[in-house]
Amino acid sequence: MAPYIAIIPARAGSKGVPGKNLRELGGKPLVVWSIEASLACRNIARTIVSTDSEEIARVARGCGAEVPFLRPAALATDSAATEPVMLHALGKLEESGEAPGALVLLQPTSPLRLAGSLDRAVAEFERHGADSLLSVSENHHFFWKRGAAGPEALYDFRNRPRRQDIPADARWYRENGSIYITRSHVLRSEKNRLGGRIAMHVMTEAESWEIDSAADFQVVEGLMRGHGVCA
Repeated sequence: MAPYIAIIPARAGSKGVPGKNLRELGGKPLVVWSIEASLACRNIARTIVSTDSEEIARVARGCGAEVPFLRPAALATDSAATEPVMLHALGKLEESGEAPGALVLLQPTSPLRLAGSLDRAVAEFERHGADSLLSVSENHHFFWKRGAAGPEALYDFRNRPRRQDIPADARWYRENGSIYITRSHVLRSEKNRLGGRIAMHVMTEAESWEIDSAADFQVVEGLMRGHGVCA
């Protein structure tokens, strides 16, 4: 039994940035960054790319990932959720006799994961005896919402705290979409990447930038250069 198998979902289509998963970032196609992070993690037994694209499959195999099956077109639409893609991959693995204890979901749109971050996420998952894990970044922003009588603060603006004075149990964390770990039986029962005992893995703000637009490629490439990830 392989305890951890990484699933990297990378479909061909993208409304915001056409061909996004193969668009170059720091000298490599976007999807390659997640593949390399997975291959560098000592806890991950297999790195599988779930795609509907032969071209993405060719690139993925060329840098060491597996593409043992292509994703059905129905799971590669703009409206397709990620959990059915994970369940499809899990089903294919089980059909071939594989019984992963947990799946590690790595979304290509979060390409900046610093060295060791994925290993630390797995360690956090195991330390807590978790059923699922999500990666987050600490959020220091002060939020407001539109209320019936006007803007309403979601914090006490009359006693605005300094960032460094906010106690640990009062800090907010933002789900950053970079790393998810889900035990296979939880994914099956909940039809969700999160369920059961949930753990959090805190990542840096730089690692938490998601690519949704052409401008994001420029920002993330600058962050990568700043951290010595690319030249």
